[in-house]
Amino acid sequence: MNIKRFISGMVLFPIVAVIIILGNEYVVDIAVSFVAMMSLHEFYKAFRTSGKAKPIEWMGYFAAALICIIHIVPMYMVLRTIGILLPISMLVLFAYVIATNGKTTIQDIAITFFGIFYVVVFLLFIPVIREDLKEGKILIWFVFFSAWGTDIFAYLIGKNFGKHHFTEISPNKTIEGCIGGTLGGVIAVIIYGLVCNFVFHTQMNYILLVLVGVLLSLSGQLGDLAASAVKRYTEVKDFSNLIPGHGGMMDRIDSIIFIAPFAYFLLPMLIR
Repeated sequence: MNIKRFISGMVLFPIVAVIIILGNEYVVDIAVSFVAMMSLHEFYKAFRTSGKAKPIEWMGYFAAALICIIHIVPMYMVLRTIGILLPISMLVLFAYVIATNGKTTIQDIAITFFGIFYVVVFLLFIPVIREDLKEGKILIWFVFFSAWGTDIFAYLIGKNFGKHHFTEISPNKTIEGCIGGTLGGVIAVIIYGLVCNFVFHTQMNYILLVLVGVLLSLSGQLGDLAASAVKRYTEVKDFSNLIPGHGGMMDRIDSIIFIAPFAYFLLPMLIR
């Protein structure tokens, strides 16, 4: 399993790097939209196959597809567009309940809307960070490095030194692993901050880097636990077997989903 995880990581990293570094805003938007659709499919499938709910899946896919046009809309209109689309989505979902005479339940539309907000809206921050923040093409990597640093250190520390159980939601999580994950996230952020200062000639404050690293790492770990809570509720081990050694797309990006919106508000502090 470790070999599978390593090989999958070595395959996926160049793909992510090429898209983020070389792609224009439309390429990145389309890539994130594609990831959102795949993740929503796995998320909705977990509820559908477990019998917990019957999501209105096309609504989620339509919302994910709209990420493709996020930079066609003028920037000043983006928040307004999102603001109006969310209540429209809710209106359509309740119309479904009425049109089906209650065969589509409140729980069905609640899970549908939850998936849209949890996956689509949170992932939307990735292209917004890259394109719309000052030095966004540099800052976006803090999202990925903090997630990867946290995951790697949490796994290594937890596996080798973990003794104190953390939560029943994720039985394999240990307090030592969580502390190690936070340390790993901070180290990754500081190392990349050093690269930014010496290579890209930014002037990032190292105390702020530590603070941002801690907050992003904790956000990512909460995202991991949130996905575990969903899997525990729907009684699935992994969202799918799409990525060998990692599970599904949702299993791979569960921490990034939570990191991205917090990064949008925290990362501007690093650029003077």
